[in-house]
Amino acid sequence: MAGRILSRLTYLRVALALSFLLSAVTFAAPATDNEHKVKLRDITQIQGVRGNQLVGYGLVIGLNRTGDTQQTFFTVQTLANTLQRLGVQIAPGTVVVKNVAAVFVTANLPAFSRPGMDIDVTIASVGDAKSLDGGVLLLTALHAANGAVYAEAQGPITIGGYTEGIPGNSKAVNHPTVGRISAGAIVEREAAVDLTTFRTVSFLLRNPDFTASYDAAQIINKEFGRPIATSVDSRRIDVNVAQSGEPSVPTLISRIQNLSITSQTPAKVIVNERTGTIVMGGDVKLSPVSVIHGSLIIEVATTQLVSQPAPFSNGQTETITQTKLSITDPPAKSIQMKAGANVEELIKGLHAIGATAHDIIAILQAIKSAGGLQAYLEVI
Repeated sequence: MAGRILSRLTYLRVALALSFLLSAVTFAAPATDNEHKVKLRDITQIQGVRGNQLVGYGLVIGLNRTGDTQQTFFTVQTLANTLQRLGVQIAPGTVVVKNVAAVFVTANLPAFSRPGMDIDVTIASVGDAKSLDGGVLLLTALHAANGAVYAEAQGPITIGGYTEGIPGNSKAVNHPTVGRISAGAIVEREAAVDLTTFRTVSFLLRNPDFTASYDAAQIINKEFGRPIATSVDSRRIDVNVAQSGEPSVPTLISRIQNLSITSQTPAKVIVNERTGTIVMGGDVKLSPVSVIHGSLIIEVATTQLVSQPAPFSNGQTETITQTKLSITDPPAKSIQMKAGANVEELIKGLHAIGATAHDIIAILQAIKSAGGLQAYLEVI
């Protein structure tokens, strides 16, 4: 009897332990999935809801003799025209513009901008000014692509660089001819989008992907309990506003943007030949491949020797050139990668045999041409 009770207790302990392990696995699984979840607001944008680029031409004044020179004729003409509008008549040929610089002013007008809002502006020199440090931008109209004025900019400029010294012996840090004015422009014209006219809200993926587009549509339909979303292509998901049941378009967009889907990074390798930068994304794999890397080094050294004549002779001093040629041909080094190896392992192996960043880029291109790189290779 005691043996039966003991066996039952042992069975009960084992069952409780298994139940604890299963519950631990059940609760641990969502944490792993959440690490790969992203919200739709982070990977999509709304079609028709966007900013607008603005540009204007103006003058920066108050410079400490670092403005445009007399050779910049449009600066002189612009200053003369500005003074004429203010009631001052001058001859352009008599103006000295060392404290004035002609500039272009650019800004981004955000979506749903209203009159009276402040936006940041960037100022860049057009002529041959040395620095915009300490300058003040005069009132400048900012135009959109349709030619209409949407904002007016003015104010003191902040730059992130400087230049010091005299001609022939000076030092410049960053770009002293480009500056910025925080909240330096005031919006004058409304650029809002009327969301009440939307019958369909289209979500556009920032990175086109058929799988992500399909998954987003399925998650939206699951959230609302009916098929209101359709995956149109690899970038666009259409949502029917009337079938959603939401009272307004902003409410519908907010609800959808807070949904999460599983992020699937494509297998892609980006290389920059100018800087030697290599960036890998996703699960990049290699087929069985063998890489042989070798280098031939040829050095030519030239030495100048002066030959002196013997004493009390009629000889002349001569210069003799000696050339020394050396050739170094080290044995080629090789590495072998097995099936399923990733690019990180390949790069570590290439570094081990002394390959430089530019060598690695050339080798990756050769492996891709041979069909050994199971990823998209983009050279920028």
